[in-house]
Amino acid sequence: MVAAIRQGMRRMRGEMVRKVATVFGGSGFLGRYVVQRLANADWVVRVAVTNPSGARFLQTQGRVGQIVPLAAGVTDERAVARAVAGAHLVVNLVGILHERRAGDFRRIHTEGAGRVARLSAAAGVARLVHVSAIGADPASPSAYGRSKGEGEAAVRAAFPDATILRPSIVFGPEDAFFNRFAGLARMLPVMPVIHGDTRFQPVHVGDVADAVLAAAERADAPGRTYELGGPRVASFRELLRYVLEVTGHRRPLVAIPDGIAALQARLGELLPTPPLTRDQLLMLRRDNVVADDAHGLAELGIAPKAMEAVVPGYLARFRPGGGRQPGAAAI
Repeated sequence: MVAAIRQGMRRMRGEMVRKVATVFGGSGFLGRYVVQRLANADWVVRVAVTNPSGARFLQTQGRVGQIVPLAAGVTDERAVARAVAGAHLVVNLVGILHERRAGDFRRIHTEGAGRVARLSAAAGVARLVHVSAIGADPASPSAYGRSKGEGEAAVRAAFPDATILRPSIVFGPEDAFFNRFAGLARMLPVMPVIHGDTRFQPVHVGDVADAVLAAAERADAPGRTYELGGPRVASFRELLRYVLEVTGHRRPLVAIPDGIAALQARLGELLPTPPLTRDQLLMLRRDNVVADDAHGLAELGIAPKAMEAVVPGYLARFRPGGGRQPGAAAI
């Protein structure tokens, strides 16, 4: 009888020891998938974002109290320290594609990444997963690529056993790549092409989220850098042609000269959300594919999904008639 009681108490204590993960940027496109994967793996997830009310929708992905939004931007020292305190795992997904103010890339990608790593180490966090990008390089001609590369260096200096993930273009139902160009295909009489020969290796958002979970739990992941790409490498021109094929729009592909593209980017930067920036033009000059000698999804035990199996489903709404089959009744 006494032995049974002791066994029950040990079981209860074991259930009370809960794995806690803090996810910075957990309400974004990739973040919602990462939070879901962690919750399904029985992690208690703190979603650290600048606007917690915008992350409340994530709470339905877990049990009551399992997913907790909290206010913590990566530029706030005290907020980051509070967010990582008591966590076993910290994941940093925070990134921007353009600057609202000069220096935002450095403040967020470099200083913010270093701050998360330094305070995680000080708090005794066991695992840190930092999501960067293919093309991260302190010597990159683009401010984005430089800030990402310098951010990786800051993470390694503060938390040497961090796992760094570098995805290529990430696709999925909420993406800003295929959806954007499908929208252009519907609106414009031609499809503009800039640096059409640049190669990409699109990777599914679910595969990147699985990679985050694997990096958090595998014994061989700490200290490694992984580059994440899907099964197909395609040029920018080929990807745009694929978008036209999937959406059913016949549009000629028109190459835009560098000078005109630079002028368009300069004017676009005047908008709150520019469609293209001069810094992005610099990034488009370099291939965005997994290096031949890099660790990848296979080393994390993940078989990547082909874009052909996923993209047509969520781009159907851009087809003529909204993707409805001829003669189909509206519901």
